[in-house]
Amino acid sequence: MQKEMAEFVRERIKIEDEYSKNLSKLSQSPLAAQEEGTLGEAWAQLKRSCHDEAEVHLKFSNKLQCEVEKPLLTFRDNFKKELKKYDHHIIDLRKQLASRYAGVEKARKALADRQKDLEVKTQQLDIKHMNKHEEDIKKARRKSTQAGDDLMHNVDLYNRAQSKWFEEMVTTSLELERLEVERVEMIRQNLRQYTTLRHETDMFNQSLFPGTLVYRSSALCFLSIYLVMFVNKQI
Repeated sequence: MQKEMAEFVRERIKIEDEYSKNLSKLSQSPLAAQEEGTLGEAWAQLKRSCHDEAEVHLKFSNKLQCEVEKPLLTFRDNFKKELKKYDHHIIDLRKQLASRYAGVEKARKALADRQKDLEVKTQQLDIKHMNKHEEDIKKARRKSTQAGDDLMHNVDLYNRAQSKWFEEMVTTSLELERLEVERVEMIRQNLRQYTTLRHETDMFNQSLFPGTLVYRSSALCFLSIYLVMFVNKQI
C-alpha cells in the first residue's frame, strides 16, 4: 500500500502546486485595478486573499513532499531491500537443502552399486582362483563399507540442513511479521500526518480573514454588498 499511497500523495502535491500557481496568477490579475474607494479596497483585499491562500497551499504541498511522500518512499525502498534480503536467504537455504538431498541420493546409488559389485564377485568365487577372488572380494567389501559410510555422512549433512531450514524459517517468519507490523504502523503514521497537515491548511485558510470561518466566502459576500450598493446608486 505504501507505493499506492505515495502515488496518491504525489498526485495531491501536483494538484496543490497547480492550484497555488493559478491562485497566485489570479491574485495578480489587472481586472478592476482602476476601482477606487471602499469598493476598490474590498477588491484589493479579495485579491490579497488569493495570494495568501496560494502561499498556504504551496506550503501544504511542500510539507506533503517532505513529511509524507519522502518518508513513504524511503520506507518503501528499505522495506523492499529487507524483503529481498530474506528472499535471497530462503532461496540459499532451499538450494543447500536440495544439494544435500542430491548428495544423499548419489551416495545411496553408489552404495547400491558397490553392494551389487560385491554380490557379483562373491558369486564368482571358485576354488581354482581362490586367492585372486578373495582379494577382489575384500576390495569390493571395503568399497561397499566406504560407500555406506559416505551415505551415512550425507544423510547426517541432510538432516543438519533440514534442521537449519526449519529454524531459519521460524526466524524468518518472525522477522517478516515484524516488518509487516512496522509497515502498517508507518502507513498509519503517514495517514495521521497527512490529516494533520490538511487540517492545518484548513485552519490557515480560515484565519486569513479574522472573525470569519472561511475568508473567501466572507470576502465574496462583502464584495457583493458593495456591488449591489454601487448598482443601486447608478440606478
